[in-house]
Amino acid sequence: MGSSASSCCGGGEKVEGFMPTGNISWRIFTYKELYNATNGFSEDNKLGEGGFGSVYWGKTSDGLQIAVKKLKAMNSKAEMEFAVEVEVLGRVHHKNLLGLRGYCAGTDQRLIVYDYMPNLSLLSHLHGQFANELQLDWKRRMNIAIGSAEGLVYLHHEVTPHIIHRDIKASNVLLDSNFEPLVADFGFAKLIPDGVSHMTTRVKGTLGYLAPEYAMWGKVSESCDVYSFGILLLELVTGRKPIEKLPGGIKRTITEWAEPFIVKERFKDLIDPKIRGNFNENQLRQVINIAALCVQGEPEKRPNMKEVVNLLKGYEPEGKMLQMRIESIKYGEDLMALDQASDDDGGMYEEEESNGYGVFGALEVQKMPDPYLHTQRRMS
Repeated sequence: MGSSASSCCGGGEKVEGFMPTGNISWRIFTYKELYNATNGFSEDNKLGEGGFGSVYWGKTSDGLQIAVKKLKAMNSKAEMEFAVEVEVLGRVHHKNLLGLRGYCAGTDQRLIVYDYMPNLSLLSHLHGQFANELQLDWKRRMNIAIGSAEGLVYLHHEVTPHIIHRDIKASNVLLDSNFEPLVADFGFAKLIPDGVSHMTTRVKGTLGYLAPEYAMWGKVSESCDVYSFGILLLELVTGRKPIEKLPGGIKRTITEWAEPFIVKERFKDLIDPKIRGNFNENQLRQVINIAALCVQGEPEKRPNMKEVVNLLKGYEPEGKMLQMRIESIKYGEDLMALDQASDDDGGMYEEEESNGYGVFGALEVQKMPDPYLHTQRRMS
């Protein structure tokens, strides 16, 4: 552990409620340390910017490369997300989760410190600055899928209380120097008490990855992360964005695009052209089937993340038949109108429009049956 919180941000007051638990190694930084490490939060050091604020590359006096998230505004919403992220990061300790290196909480500053990931994010390799460098071959993509899934298994099944990430997407899967994946950004995470299957909450996340019951009803459960992971799998295999803008302003989800190919079992037509035909066809079929299971409209029909990991590793499913058809869920027009997706899809290391961070307020209920009502009736 580091020094007391009173040393943070140039000797500001100790901020209550931000002491993370768990045994992961972290420390409290002073504002001066982080200012010097980032060359005064120089524009040249900026890795990305979004609705939350900015992320900067830095190097500490002892040579450690770090990424520093500096929150933009100190309103109650930002304060809550800072507290949640520090609390969650202090609890998690897994090779496929980006842990807490430290933080700084002073009177008017909130900063979170992580290890720097030299290969940035999955998004940067699929759609961003590294997309043309063809560094993601089939083997690396499968390793990223399995590693990310194992990180979610830890959150859903191993840490106590269980954690729902709520913002699984390509920009929140970071890649270290060996392209090992680390799931990042826990600002929207929910801690779930034992015995609670789901909660109703304000909708946050990124349209395109949101499970329908969450986007339309605010019902959040571990199955919402499973749905988002299914979309991420499709994106990883196809190289296409979760929501694409077509001519005439029409928007199409990745499941709408993929559905006709899957129905006709034209799996080779789904593969990212950048892979150049170098892939395992049996693995491709398996991954597409897993994605189809994950994005089923009814949350209780989706596998849990333990089952997803086993399927990705090639183990036979227990009691679940893989389906060769994908359910294409269409978001309502009002939801699509809220989507600010652009060529920059924003994340921890990606530039984005400040309006397009993917944070949604209360959303108008669409014409879809509440998937949990029948369960509640059985219990009553």
